[in-house]
Amino acid sequence: MRESLRSKIIQVCDEKIAKKGETVGVSFYAFFANRNDDPDALFEAATWWIKVHELDHFEKAVKIREMIRSGQ
Repeated sequence: MRESLRSKIIQVCDEKIAKKGETVGVSFYAFFANRNDDPDALFEAATWWIKVHELDHFEKAVKIREMIRSGQ
C-alpha cells in the first residue's frame, strides 16, 4: 500500500479515536471523501481490507491503525 494512503489511514484512525474513544469502529470508506475523487486509492484500500486481510465491514480503529503501523 502506498505510503500516502498509510499515513491517511493512521491520521483518520487517530482523529476518530481521539473524538470517540478506543472502541470506535471504522470501515475503509472512512478514509475517503463522500465523492469518489480517488478511485485508485479507494480500490487499494478495499483490496487491502477485503481481499488481503478479510476484515469485517467495521473494525476497531485501534486495530486498523496498529496493522498499518506494523506494515501489514
